[in-house]
Amino acid sequence: MTQEFSLDSVIRQRIRGLRLARGWSLDSLAARCGLSPSTLSRLETGHRRMALDQLVPIARALDTTLDALVEPVGDGDVVIRPEPSHAPGLTTWVLSEEGALNGKVVAKMRITHERPGEMGVHPGRDWFTVLSGTARLELGERTVLVRAGEVAEFSTMVPHAIGAHGGPVEILSIFNHDGGLAHLHGAGHASGS
Repeated sequence: MTQEFSLDSVIRQRIRGLRLARGWSLDSLAARCGLSPSTLSRLETGHRRMALDQLVPIARALDTTLDALVEPVGDGDVVIRPEPSHAPGLTTWVLSEEGALNGKVVAKMRITHERPGEMGVHPGRDWFTVLSGTARLELGERTVLVRAGEVAEFSTMVPHAIGAHGGPVEILSIFNHDGGLAHLHGAGHASGS
């Protein structure tokens, strides 16, 4: 789809979308931001020009920032073309922009039997789903096999390592800040996950 929207139109859609996502009527939002329902209706439909003194209380009422409400639309950040990074037995593709998901990092990993199985710990929780193959999750004293289509979530304060079982495995992982540092920035290649 190559249709381009004016920023004005996008802001109107964002206001309406955020209002509806919260299940609020025009009256509900109006009461929260100090504008009349008719003014909000005209703003959302494009029958009234937007002004900064209206957008600030609307953004506050919708629990967002003015910056997020008026952020320009562009296609530059729609497609991420990840470059693989390699370590023994592990190829990683970071699929999210740094810090784009509230400090979370999404990564695809291909693990083979050559990966060292050293267990590591770090604050937080790890989450992964197996795309293909079978993952061997060493979790403290336990070994858990996680097959294609299954999901694992666990406390990372328990010593852990993820390996391949019976052939290569591909997983999709979501890490918090500490997990991203441990798993993706050098130490993770030696720390087990």
